[in-house]
Amino acid sequence: MGFEWFSADAETNTIINASNLAEGSVNLNGYLSIAADNTITIFSPNPEVGQNIKTSFPTIIAEELDADWTKVKVVQAAFDNKRFERQVTGGSGATPASYKKLRKTGATARQMLVEAAAKQWNVPASECSTENGFVLHSSGKKLSYGELASEAAKLPVPQEVKLKDRKDFKLIGKKVRNVENKNIATGKPLFGLDFYREGMLFAMIQRPEAFGMKLKSVDSAAAKAMPGIIDVVSFKNNVAVVGKSTWQIMKARKALKVTYEKDKDLESSADHSRIFTELMAKSEATIRRKDGDADAAFASAAKVIKSEYECPFLPHNPMEPMNFFAHVKEDSVELVGPTQNPGSARNAVSKLLGIPDSKISLELTRMGGGFGRRLMDDYVLEAAELSSILKAPVKVIWSREDDMSGGYYRPAVRYHFEAALDASNNLIGYKLRGAGINSGNSTRENNFPAGAVDNLLIESVEHKSPISTAPWRAPITNFLAFAEQSFLDEVALAAGKDQVQFRLELLNKARTAPVGRVGYDVSRMEGVIKLAAEKANWGGKKDTAQGFSVYFSHASYVAIVAEASVKNNKPQINKIYAATDCGEVVSPMGARQQVIGGIVDGYGHAMFGKLSFKNGAPEQNNYNKYRLIRMREVPEVEAHFVDNGLDPTGLGEPSLPPTAGAVANAIFKATGKRIKNQPFIDEAPFKVKAI
Repeated sequence: MGFEWFSADAETNTIINASNLAEGSVNLNGYLSIAADNTITIFSPNPEVGQNIKTSFPTIIAEELDADWTKVKVVQAAFDNKRFERQVTGGSGATPASYKKLRKTGATARQMLVEAAAKQWNVPASECSTENGFVLHSSGKKLSYGELASEAAKLPVPQEVKLKDRKDFKLIGKKVRNVENKNIATGKPLFGLDFYREGMLFAMIQRPEAFGMKLKSVDSAAAKAMPGIIDVVSFKNNVAVVGKSTWQIMKARKALKVTYEKDKDLESSADHSRIFTELMAKSEATIRRKDGDADAAFASAAKVIKSEYECPFLPHNPMEPMNFFAHVKEDSVELVGPTQNPGSARNAVSKLLGIPDSKISLELTRMGGGFGRRLMDDYVLEAAELSSILKAPVKVIWSREDDMSGGYYRPAVRYHFEAALDASNNLIGYKLRGAGINSGNSTRENNFPAGAVDNLLIESVEHKSPISTAPWRAPITNFLAFAEQSFLDEVALAAGKDQVQFRLELLNKARTAPVGRVGYDVSRMEGVIKLAAEKANWGGKKDTAQGFSVYFSHASYVAIVAEASVKNNKPQINKIYAATDCGEVVSPMGARQQVIGGIVDGYGHAMFGKLSFKNGAPEQNNYNKYRLIRMREVPEVEAHFVDNGLDPTGLGEPSLPPTAGAVANAIFKATGKRIKNQPFIDEAPFKVKAI
């Protein structure tokens, strides 16, 4: 099961304590406790970054427990790898990885409560049932969970339990409000930036002004003399200003006189353009997949289509900048703050300080955005190292400029595509080369249309850069999907085929005569294609330019239809339809928000997002220079879900990848101009001043 059934000892760093639990609570397992007044406390282990996990996880447990949701209290659990199996928010994998375990958790507790009631009544457990926080007997007798919890906790834990039939769900798939709606609306201190500990120090760090620079000298006299400043500390490549308040350290940091010297190449965006050209021409590449004989197919082709697509670096831009609290003591470490991967953060601190991880506690706060940035441990390590130097509790806070100019970014990538058509306009050859800057494998070689083309070659080349990169929402596929789906539209047009029908033909090929591995479910992809086309009335709107895209990522399938028109000689997107197959939809409201959020994120960044470099330094360091989508620019979004009863698959990211492709394809339909690079506003249809 991956967790302790009963309360673990102090070494597990659990946050189960009197302040979390109602009076007289009894722990039935590592996830839940029940009080005498029937209050059920459910601990939600995974980091909450706005994806609704703090509501959906307890919902799954409460469903199988047959709990009264109005009596459920949800508490964020601290990191505890002995009680919980996967406390990570990343890769859209939390619910898929935990769904069955959470259901079994609730069902096991329910069975123990039933057996406790049966024992008290001296009747067979088979004569008992549960409903809304009570165990019922066929005779009419009933006992609340609160009355049974103490006895239930003494019983052996059943190894096999029966899960509910889907038709009997009362919470899963129903409208359940986010458990923190009121706290968010009333401004309760939920986020890392809100955290305060009496006596803690505040710190801001001056980092190198460009990637490829290192610290040379520091004159901190003026900063140290300013009010409220405790110290100025240099460590590694950083200079930390430490004081009594955020405002004081922000002012003092500006008084630092820091000089740097070159350590590595100082790259500019012009260099990256040259590097991409060189990588595309390079004879050597890593072959990711090879089916058939692509060269022979292209040699015999009746028609060959070639195209290149490119995207820039992007910052993650969570609204809450990086921050973390650390208190390094003689024999332990306390960490508090927003992280998507607390296990990685704790391990990194353990390695840095040489302190066993069993001596390090990590309490999670809610995050004001992450998008992959908070999978990195750098800001946690800064707080821990600084606290160890100062011998005091300290909270490190980044500014917006720090986050955008000294953090981690989505890799810049260029793709070169080639397609070969025979005399009957069938796709007989397909080539893709991905060139990335610190991207790792810039392809997803087993994704569609792989498996549907007889002759296929996918390869990648890489440039190592001083510029730091990290997973950015829907890593790699966030741009690859745009490029692939736009190129497939080019191929469909060259073949004289409807864009939707062209994709369905390829999928039929993958079903009836697959070539090599098919790394996706053909039927599920077909399902979302048909649903999106139906809901958008594909091809049936004479005065509307429609663009289509479909993509498989994080084990889910999303098809998008975007509708565009031209106003004042500029294209605009009026409406977007989305069809999603993510298996069981645990929380319809949360799921809809995730799909729409991914679409807005994908559309906004494709349209406006751009981070350029000059001599190793980002040229955009705040929102006055970095363009984000405005609320008034968000088109209407209509979200639909496939109801198939399969176990849940990913949802936080899958709607983002196909969005830009559908938008670009719709703009092509409306204007006749093909967008091949991001941001779109730099391309021909938008050669006007940004709104």
